[in-house]
Amino acid sequence: MNEQAGEDTGTVVCVSIVAESILEGRLVEDLKRAGALGWTITPARGQGPRERRVSEIEGGNVKVETLVSPAVAERIWELLTADYFADYAIAAWTSEVRVARPQRYVGPSAPETPSR
Repeated sequence: MNEQAGEDTGTVVCVSIVAESILEGRLVEDLKRAGALGWTITPARGQGPRERRVSEIEGGNVKVETLVSPAVAERIWELLTADYFADYAIAAWTSEVRVARPQRYVGPSAPETPSR
């Protein structure tokens, strides 16, 4: 990628979650509580190691993605660990991603979180 003078870019964390569609509303509320400013939700298909899910009758999976600061990503991960992983067919992962206008995702006054 070419760097242009004045280009406003930065690194944020993309949290991706694939879950039973029945969990969509609950996940969104938890993302809000953890500090996410926005998210994208799309239908998802596939099969995981459990081969079954509670929502087989209700239908399908959703993929929820949010771009957040490292601190918010950690809070989201803690919520997933405490409230979802043990009881639901859910997959989650994080990635560092470069974005334009990072303040849109972490807010203008988000504290800097040191890298590990």
